[in-house]
Amino acid sequence: MSNDPKQAGGGSSRVEFFMISVAAQLAGMHAQTLRTYDRLGLVTPQRTSGGGRRYSARDVELLREVQRLSQDEGVNLAGIKRIIELTNQVEELQQRVAELSTELDRLRAGYRPDLSPPQRSTALVVWQPRNRRGI
Repeated sequence: MSNDPKQAGGGSSRVEFFMISVAAQLAGMHAQTLRTYDRLGLVTPQRTSGGGRRYSARDVELLREVQRLSQDEGVNLAGIKRIIELTNQVEELQQRVAELSTELDRLRAGYRPDLSPPQRSTALVVWQPRNRRGI
């Protein structure tokens, strides 16, 4: 197998994937460490049809951050996993806020005051049944 990064897809949105040995070298770690991190759910690479791990550039950056948190900051692996989960959650929420903001801007742009909903009436309506036969 070649150590060249593999490319997924075509066109202008190319994403490069690295086999485990290349990703380990790029992250400055041993390949077994990457396997451990995958098993613990810290970094989850994509898989080939044969089960081989394929790491993206984002995965390699995450591996470097895991190493930094562990070695420089003294955070244990459980803490690192929680940090990653919370970071992902914040990113998802920021994306959702951006989507909702865009939708709100779109709705505001289409707002027409002349088409405002009718005012609610406070009138009291009294209902009386019709005369019953035989009464």
